[in-house]
Amino acid sequence: MNRQCIMLCFLMLCSVFSYAETEKVFTFNSQLDEKRYNSMIAELRCPKCQNQNIADSNAEIAIDLRNQVYSMINAGSSDTEILAYMVARYGEFVLYRPQHSASNFILWYGPFIILGIGLVSFALVIFNNARRRQTKREKR
Repeated sequence: MNRQCIMLCFLMLCSVFSYAETEKVFTFNSQLDEKRYNSMIAELRCPKCQNQNIADSNAEIAIDLRNQVYSMINAGSSDTEILAYMVARYGEFVLYRPQHSASNFILWYGPFIILGIGLVSFALVIFNNARRRQTKREKR
């Protein structure tokens, strides 16, 4: 009985290690390609993990995207070609820094517009209150 328990524990331990996934190590042609790869995977957002780049994500789609970026860099694609491919396939959501365009004007400038409206409203309220106080003092 004791020997069977030991054997069962050993098999369970081996099965855990067989499912452990190692991260794929890429070899690059030059240091420049490696730097490009690292900067590209840091700039691309994982489509599954809402606010995580593909460098930090362990989702299968992020692993596939890292492999795609690696293969495109080794094929000689430029950074703009890689980004264009990713945007064509996954939309602008995949970019951490979306491009300035009319379709995302509110995304880039909306907070500043709202802040400006709030400051102007605040100044008008303060000015009107000061004017009301002044007219009350003059009536007395």
